[in-house]
Amino acid sequence: MNALRGRRKPLAMAGALLIGSALAGFIPGSASASSHREAPLIAADPTVDNTDVYAFVSPDSPDTVTLVANWFGLQEPNGGPNFYPWATDANYDINIDNDGDAKPDLTYRWTFENDDRRGKSTFLYNNGPVTSLDDENLLFRQTYKLEVIDDKGKDKTLIRKGKVAPSNVGPASIPDYRPLRDQAIAKIPGGGQTYVGAAEDSFFLDLRVFDLLYGGNLSEVGQDTLRGYNVNTIAIQVPKSALTLKGDPKRNPVIGVWSDTERKTLRLSPGQAKPEGPFVQVSRLGNPLVNEVVSSVALKDAFNGLTPDKDGTVKPLLDRVTNPEVPKLLEAIYKLKAPATPRNDLVEIFLTGITTKAGGPIKADLNSQLNNADVNPKKFVPSEMLRLNTSIQPNDKPNRLGVIGGDLQGFPNGRRLADDVVDIELQALAGAAQTGQIVPELAAGDKVDANDKWFEAKFPYVALPHNTAVNSNTVMADVAPSANIVGDMPAGPMIGGAFGALALAGGGLWMWRKRRQRQA
Repeated sequence: MNALRGRRKPLAMAGALLIGSALAGFIPGSASASSHREAPLIAADPTVDNTDVYAFVSPDSPDTVTLVANWFGLQEPNGGPNFYPWATDANYDINIDNDGDAKPDLTYRWTFENDDRRGKSTFLYNNGPVTSLDDENLLFRQTYKLEVIDDKGKDKTLIRKGKVAPSNVGPASIPDYRPLRDQAIAKIPGGGQTYVGAAEDSFFLDLRVFDLLYGGNLSEVGQDTLRGYNVNTIAIQVPKSALTLKGDPKRNPVIGVWSDTERKTLRLSPGQAKPEGPFVQVSRLGNPLVNEVVSSVALKDAFNGLTPDKDGTVKPLLDRVTNPEVPKLLEAIYKLKAPATPRNDLVEIFLTGITTKAGGPIKADLNSQLNNADVNPKKFVPSEMLRLNTSIQPNDKPNRLGVIGGDLQGFPNGRRLADDVVDIELQALAGAAQTGQIVPELAAGDKVDANDKWFEAKFPYVALPHNTAVNSNTVMADVAPSANIVGDMPAGPMIGGAFGALALAGGGLWMWRKRRQRQA
């Protein structure tokens, strides 16, 4: 942690006491708090469970940024009769920090209302085929209000009664989801658009990583665990100038992004759950897989209640970054020597962004708010969030390995839908970012290299939701080939099979920095 000493909020403070305080302060006493799938409390309240966050420069509209956040994972398409509504007593937020103080400078907030037309007459979600959002056969509907809140807490309503695309009930009820999805895209005053509704789960991976890291001998790979499942999705596309510091994406191109959900405490009684009291943050997500494989189980629920500006005050959590568990497991199970600690390379990836201004081992300037011209370094606070340099234009031949594959437009510089974050992070944890060399023993990764459905070429980019059962023989009728897919085209050749040459420290980032120096 030498790179971070001297910051206004030090990253080394009392640990166990703060963890206890976090647990006591952020988990409501009578509510069922939520978190990502990995945390113990998630099963009680999946409606407000953040699953993934994506942030990327829009490939077909490069003057804009697209943010995508998913909730309510592992949706079986045939999960009736209640299906997957948004909670009406929760705030669903996407936050932007552009000045590096780990506090939101902008919060886009969606809140929901029900329009339930079933009454006492039926249990059905719909009573005939649904071909539009206004179809009289659609008996359960939801609308949302979209607000934007600035750093002073002032809010402005952007959309008052937006229409939510429904859960995909099945082919008899919804013969074609695309018209519903298209009708649910709403224009935002002043520029931009948003979509709220169902989507195919964009995350692809083999979750048998938790079975002793792929079976203890890399035999348990190649199965996309999320194949066939849907999620609830919020996507928003806005001009870069709406998100960047002082509205100037040229001087201040880097933003930090995370989503959260705030839930009211629930008072439970037979047959009902009444929300009451103040809103409490119960779920949070920035970089993928942080709470799964960085936090210990004792920290997971507390992490979901922490706001990013508090990350640096929890020493046990920071210790899990500088001295991570996964490399130790790789050494114990696969005899791969764990990299030397402290892991200041991981500090850059997860807590500061990649920058020479933090004194870390990755000698490049990529995606830290410290690289913004108008940021005050004395007010910078290391924190966990997804960081995106909006000045890097979309790659017409994107690589699924992002920065490690020499593609600076990909993860950990933001996250595109087709970025293979499991393979990228496994390599980074094993030391690839620290040494600049690929870890050959893990080169094949989990052998799930692409999503099971094509992503779309235009907003909201996410794939249409599945409408057949996960255990059906027909669920994969629209499967994408085993290649990195963005829109309707393969996203470029694989490099050396699963990974190829690493360009993180010695290649792509160095070249990018040199280009910036020449331009200056």
